Amino acid sequence: MYSNSRRVILRVLPSLLFVTALTLGGYRLHAAHEETPDHMMILPQDLRWTDAPPSLPPGAKIALMEGDPTREGAFTMRIRLPANYRIPAHHHPADEHVTVISGSFYMGLGDRLDTTRGRALSPGSFAMMKAGTRHFAFTRKPAVIQLHGIGPWGIVYVDPKDDPRKR
Repeated sequence: MYSNSRRVILRVLPSLLFVTALTLGGYRLHAAHEETPDHMMILPQDLRWTDAPPSLPPGAKIALMEGDPTREGAFTMRIRLPANYRIPAHHHPADEHVTVISGSFYMGLGDRLDTTRGRALSPGSFAMMKAGTRHFAFTRKPAVIQLHGIGPWGIVYVDPKDDPRKR
């Protein structure tokens, strides 16, 4: 029914696919845990979530992926925000870059949080605010964002009464 060469291909192909899958899968798993000065790979399940720093309102979780936001240099982190989370109007000493990973993250410009003026950013959306730009953010449902910038990082609330560190 099959020619000899076709039989050989049919016998070898499943083994070849298995070895290819094993090699690629092994590389991905190995690379997720291997870090060199020039290369890093992190899988979502390898993120270590902790409570956000006291500069953010309670309820957020962060996973630091690269660098240290308290020191000079690049950093990248993910922030998991619960539903109905609010970050009052604030600004930063350096440019802020935000990418929405999941959910909807609302952002707006101004000196006070106004949920009627925030723009919904869906997964894959990107926002960048220059240093000193006054803005606010909120969620309606849970969301995860990725924030990266250059440290030392900070947050300055427009109204000092909104600063969770002073409560």
